[in-house]
Amino acid sequence: MATDSAPFLDLDHDDPVRLLELYASRGWGDGLPMIPPTEDRVTEMLGAGEHDPDEVIAVLPPRSGLATRRMIAVNAVLAGCTPAHQPVLVAAVRALARPEVNLRGVNATTHPVAPLLVVHGRVADDGGYNGGIGAFGPGNRANAATGRALRLILMHIAGAVPGPGDVATQGGPAKYTYCVAENLAESPWGSYAADAGVDAPSAVTVHCGEAPHNAHDMESSAPEAILEKVASAMRSTGQNNAPISQGEYFVMLCPEHAAACAAAGWTRRHVASFLHQRARLPAGELRRAFDLRAWEPWQQTLADDELMPMTAHPDHIKVLVVGGPGKHSSVIPSWGMTKSVTVAVEAT
Repeated sequence: MATDSAPFLDLDHDDPVRLLELYASRGWGDGLPMIPPTEDRVTEMLGAGEHDPDEVIAVLPPRSGLATRRMIAVNAVLAGCTPAHQPVLVAAVRALARPEVNLRGVNATTHPVAPLLVVHGRVADDGGYNGGIGAFGPGNRANAATGRALRLILMHIAGAVPGPGDVATQGGPAKYTYCVAENLAESPWGSYAADAGVDAPSAVTVHCGEAPHNAHDMESSAPEAILEKVASAMRSTGQNNAPISQGEYFVMLCPEHAAACAAAGWTRRHVASFLHQRARLPAGELRRAFDLRAWEPWQQTLADDELMPMTAHPDHIKVLVVGGPGKHSSVIPSWGMTKSVTVAVEAT
């Protein structure tokens, strides 16, 4: 075994129980078993491309850790990824480092926020990502391992470990792994990434928010009735978006709900505009709930009996298609002081 000052730790065994104990003794990992990142495994994860393994992709707060391609690959191996997932992680790290994401705040808040990673396009198919039935749940290696790898990157590189770097009061299960694919095959509106301005064969979106809030409508065929249920899941003073005008909502419509909206001629923008109109609470109720408010000036002028939207503009409501058969959709409120980012995945 090498000394603590050595840049690498040489392992003289591969016993999973002993390795788990070793990782835990050094404060590494998420508490679950991890695959040893041997030189051969990391080299395979990096691939045979022409990229410099020590290229710095991003500097991640709060520790200002250097996320190089090699360090991303190490964490990908630890999490159980395959080489097909490495480009997704590189793109996700680039997205997390964008200033509008406010990663320092995301990592430092007491809110149980976690970066949701949505994979779009060709890379979702090539990497085996699930955007269909059970997309947010277990059973798919690509979703589970990639989401977990992104969390390990935040812990090992950014320093977002519970306590000194992640002060979430209760934490949350989305902090283990939070990754899905867009169900492009059943989206009546085409690619969300293209609508977000990223015209590329493959892309990823990062949205820093809560775990999904279920919204079900098993009977309605009209968009208004379906989306009224979704709006009811958005109307809450218990979420961070309520006192923050820039807060985003990711509305993950199941294919059947999306198809009902599209059949009535509704676009993504129509859905977002309807939800902006219907997801409202009396301004006085919101004022009574929050002394500290980051509202737009026009919101401050509303009378107590006027209805205030849960976010200042329909553009803050993002609509995607995720899931399989069954009429359950979900709402994912943001942490509030953050913006989602969509970036292209580099070709390999």
